[in-house]
Amino acid sequence: MNAVAKRENSVKSILKAFQIIEELDRFGELSIGQLSHALSMDKTTVHRLISTIKEAGYIVQNPYTRKYSNSIKLFTIGSSIIERTGLKEIARPYIEAVAKETKETINLSMHSGNNIVYVDKIESNSAIKVGIKTGTALPMYCTGMGKAILAFLPEDIQNEIMNNTSFQKRTEKTVASREALIDQLELVRKNGYAKDEEEYVYGLISFAAPIFDYRNNPVAALSISMPKLRYNEAENREYYVSLVKDTAELLSKELGKR
Repeated sequence: MNAVAKRENSVKSILKAFQIIEELDRFGELSIGQLSHALSMDKTTVHRLISTIKEAGYIVQNPYTRKYSNSIKLFTIGSSIIERTGLKEIARPYIEAVAKETKETINLSMHSGNNIVYVDKIESNSAIKVGIKTGTALPMYCTGMGKAILAFLPEDIQNEIMNNTSFQKRTEKTVASREALIDQLELVRKNGYAKDEEEYVYGLISFAAPIFDYRNNPVAALSISMPKLRYNEAENREYYVSLVKDTAELLSKELGKR
């Protein structure tokens, strides 16, 4: 095999390795067989690549199920990138102000592939709360912050994300199809915010708005979340919508939005 062919094979192997990492990010624990089927790779290739990635510390194997998942090392790298962008530092005073104002849980997330990743939050002090931990990656189609970002992404990126989305019913209210999601995203663009009413977790309601960078790209989102039993549509909706939109707009200007 000549040098050019060897280089091409190396590049292909690297791309396949990243496909495995992305698939594990999308679905969590998967077996060699499941990865082979999902990525249309033969099991020998998957096993070889998994072994290499595992040796480097980016994949771990569950000793009970024998399935594989991404390791905390990837989150550590991602956290370092987030820290360097300065978003958390810039957003923190705004998050604290909204938390103080509402006494509810305030979340900050960033766009990552087909998902959003929770990068910061302030929990409500109430004994009754519904929260998702920092570092959690969730699909965009059934979360308020995910839809707030997805609605303003370029159409080709939207299509790519939706093409790679499995519309699983997390609750009875989860958006169940691409067509239904497109309708929701149109409303998000029109109104400037997204509402998640028990689409991902029963009992959780949130209002989210996108945060744009200096290129006017939606890179993050902010949300106000609360238990459904504490939410009053007539008293709270307009107030929460205005607050989350105004705060996200201030943050966008901090990031250089024109």
